[in-house]
This record gives sequence, C-alpha cells and structure tokens, in this order.
Amino acid sequence: MTGSNSKFLSPDIVTEFRDKGDEIRVYPLSFAEFYSVYNGSEEIALSEYYTYGGLLLTVLSKTDNSKINYLRTQKDNVYINDIVDRNKIQNKEELEMLVQIIASDIGSLTNPLKLSNNFKERDKLSTMTDKTIYNYLGYLQDAFMIEKARRFDVREKRFIEIPQKYYFTDMGIRNSFLDFRQSEEISHVMENVIYIELKKRGYNVDVGSVEIREGDAKKQLKIDFVANKGNNKIYIQSALEMKTEEKVKQEQKSLININDLFKKIIIVGDNIKRSRYENRIILMSIYDFLLDENSLEY
Repeated sequence: MTGSNSKFLSPDIVTEFRDKGDEIRVYPLSFAEFYSVYNGSEEIALSEYYTYGGLLLTVLSKTDNSKINYLRTQKDNVYINDIVDRNKIQNKEELEMLVQIIASDIGSLTNPLKLSNNFKERDKLSTMTDKTIYNYLGYLQDAFMIEKARRFDVREKRFIEIPQKYYFTDMGIRNSFLDFRQSEEISHVMENVIYIELKKRGYNVDVGSVEIREGDAKKQLKIDFVANKGNNKIYIQSALEMKTEEKVKQEQKSLININDLFKKIIIVGDNIKRSRYENRIILMSIYDFLLDENSLEY
C-alpha cells in the first residue's frame, strides 16, 4: 500500500511483483451504488451523477460547492501534480490543455497527430508534437484518469490502430477540467458512463465499425461499443433519444449489418420500457442498464 499514486502506479506493479501478485482495479461508484444512497428521482440522480461522478467523498458531500471544491482539489493535487512530478513534465499548462481538449471531445475518434494539430490551431507557437502527446496520453492512462478504447473492424475481425477514443474513469474529474460548464453534448457524457459501466462489469470494450456498400461506394458505420467477456460478445449503441422513425433506422443500421448472432442492444437516454424489435435488437433505457446488474442478460 502507498500513500501516493505518483510513486506506485500500474506499470510499477507489473515490474515489482511480476507473477507474484494480482492487480484489482477499483473504479469510482457505479450509478447503482450512487443511487442506493441518493434521496431523489432516478432522473435527477443521473443528472447529478453525470455532473459530479462517483468518487466517494463527492457522493457524501451535501452541497454543490463542496462537491466542486473537492473535485478541483483532486484534479490539481492528486492527478495533475502527481503526473507532472512523476514524469518530470516541464510544461504543466500544456498537459492541462490536452486534458481539456479530450474532456471537450469525449466519444470522438482522435489520435496524437490530430491532437497536435488542434494545439497548433489554438496557438501558432505551440511546440506540442504528436510524440509528446502520445507520451502524455500514456501518463494520463497510467494515472487512471482516462482509458483508451481501440477501434475494431467487425467484418475483418481486426483492430484499426488509429484513430481511437478516450473516456474518463470519472465524470466529476472530467467536468472539473471544464470548470463544470454545462455541456450540450450530453449524448457523449452518456456514452462515457456506459463505457465505464461495461468495464466495471468485467468486459473488454472496443469501439466498432462495420463496412457496407451503398451503390458503388463503401461506407463505414460506427458501432459505439463491442463488449467482450470470455466467449460472450455484445454490440451496443448509445442513443440519447429515438423519437422519430428516421432516428430508429439510423441507430439500427450498423447493428443490422453485423453478420453474426451475438446480442445487439440500443441503450436510450429516455426512461422507456425494455423491448425487442422484430430484428432481435434489444431496446432498453439507460436507467434499466445502469440499475440492473443483469440488464445485459435480457
């Protein structure tokens, strides 16, 4: 046991113990754990979870100010300062800006070169190279702040190394980098929460794509998540809402074009009743998914 994650992170465990120990990763509270001590409706609880996340002392804090102050302290003192000290980073501001860019763009495909170009668009004098950003992303993952989801070609059954997606392990830490400004991209926040819930349940999670042909052209359709556990595989789409027939067809399109018999699920942000389409695609609400630990067995 150690009092500082700057002195003993995941790579150190592998080096120090090798085959003499196991690593058990503990995530912040799930929404089900959060809601078990929350006094209010599911809808209000989820909105608060999206904002402040599941770190235990955040959940136990009584006011918005105390939650915000705690998360800002964690961001500055536990995460950023430790990462800077451990890795001897010279420019702390550039590291923080990188995290802000990722926080603003969760759920989007990216890579170090794209992020480097983003820096140059913001600051013409920026010296942030793609190699530096690659290293910084590794540091952030070692500190358990973010996780990388690789892209998987469903038809070819192979990984596509770039681009990838990055998700935060806790929404409160993510929002602290954005000064808790209300994000219009709630669909991406919901996607991040689904990703972490799948990881907490023991799944290996990739983002998927499936190629289709429309006329003479080929087109890549996205699959939000390809979740694997042993011999079990589940394809999952995250949709904030599906109020029109056009939206239903859009969310189903990639799933319909997967030529295997593994389970296919669309998780919707509305509090709807769980059901199954004629094409065997399952529809469930984010509340059913998060609050029922057996929801994926439906």
